[in-house]
Amino acid sequence: MKTFLIVLFSAIFIWMLVMTTLTSLKMPIWDAFSTFGDNPWAVATLWDAYFGFLTFYIWVAWRESRNLMRLLWFILIMALGNIAMSLYVLIQLFRLKPGQSPSLIFTTCNE
Repeated sequence: MKTFLIVLFSAIFIWMLVMTTLTSLKMPIWDAFSTFGDNPWAVATLWDAYFGFLTFYIWVAWRESRNLMRLLWFILIMALGNIAMSLYVLIQLFRLKPGQSPSLIFTTCNE
């Protein structure tokens, strides 16, 4: 299961980096905002994404014991979205000792 999760979150991380880079080369993000509000589905999707980021962040805040790390991850998640989220999960998976179940990252806090 750990290998599957590492492959999955690595693929998400790489895909999001590539897509973000390619999209940015076609249109800088600041150019997209001029017409963004004209599409109600774009606005709804953005709200949906940020509520998802916030939901994920609540789990991160529960796991992290230091306020500095909580703040850092909040900024990263809100700025980078799924790039930061997949990186966070990968870090947690690689912190597991050999033989430990991946379920530990969902049931324990970082101490």
